[in-house]
Amino acid sequence: MTTRILDGAVALVTGAAQGMGAAHARHLAASGARVAINDRVESAELVALADELGGLAVPGDVSQRAGVDAIVAAVTEWAGAPDVLVANHAYMTMSPLLDADLDDWWRIIDTNLGGTFALIQAVLPGMRARGRGRVVVVASEWGVTGWPEATAYCASKAGLISLVKTLGRELAPEGIIVNALAPGVTRTPQLAVDARAAGVDLAEMISSYAREIPLGRVGEVDELARAVVFLSDFRQGAMVGQVLQANGGSTRARA
Repeated sequence: MTTRILDGAVALVTGAAQGMGAAHARHLAASGARVAINDRVESAELVALADELGGLAVPGDVSQRAGVDAIVAAVTEWAGAPDVLVANHAYMTMSPLLDADLDDWWRIIDTNLGGTFALIQAVLPGMRARGRGRVVVVASEWGVTGWPEATAYCASKAGLISLVKTLGRELAPEGIIVNALAPGVTRTPQLAVDARAAGVDLAEMISSYAREIPLGRVGEVDELARAVVFLSDFRQGAMVGQVLQANGGSTRARA
């Protein structure tokens, strides 16, 4: 079996300056895709990763429709319309429900759910013209289970799961396959944020999470990226509107 299963494909990965998104981009590129990477603003990390992959850095705010259209237009001009969309971007804050700021609620919803909706709308004409496409939406274990003090984030991720189930049915007859990946706790820069919020060091934060996972450890970004490549593979089409839960066994297919 060749490892370059995506030769000739154009892929767009959002939220890709670091962490999980950067891993997705690297694995897609290693699989032969020409990869455009997005983050909200241009950064040294985003530009360096694009250079490393021979790809394109396309900064832009996906919570704004004009930003989404500009991102997709830039990718199309660079390499052609995207064949693969990996919607990995996310914004999250946490607070008790009664302390939640309404503007922040809408920023989370507009970024995570609205941005993905707009991205799929923007790439769909190109996929239809080619008669194929793969959309991988990065949801979250918390979109399946919920989590205290993460109301807007969990609601946005649950909305993504419903969006995937609906569009999976709607678009599959056209050869455009939509699925979701719902990661559990994964070793990303977010864990350092969690540790600071909990008032513990990073090692203790990771150990605390690991104790609640049947596998006994947190996930690694490369594991999630391999799942993204699988869902992007044009040789597989039987998985439609599914939620692939990569979480070490902590939820076990409740969605």
